[in-house]
Amino acid sequence: MINRYIYKGQDVTLDIIMKIEHVVRLISDQTDRPFDECLYDFYQSKVYEALQKTGSLMWCESAEFIVDEFFREKNL
Repeated sequence: MINRYIYKGQDVTLDIIMKIEHVVRLISDQTDRPFDECLYDFYQSKVYEALQKTGSLMWCESAEFIVDEFFREKNL
């Protein structure tokens, strides 16, 4: 089974996958941690949950905004 992200009838799967890669790369660069570790941490976050829900429109935000939200969540 292939997971797809659909928003208003449009397949936005590639957009979301590319956004996740960009976000995790930024987290990795800012924390000097390996990409894989950052990816695991991001997958455990509420920000990632919101990103998967196409109705939240988090996937429309910039990668920098999403990274800021991720760090804000981790600091709480």
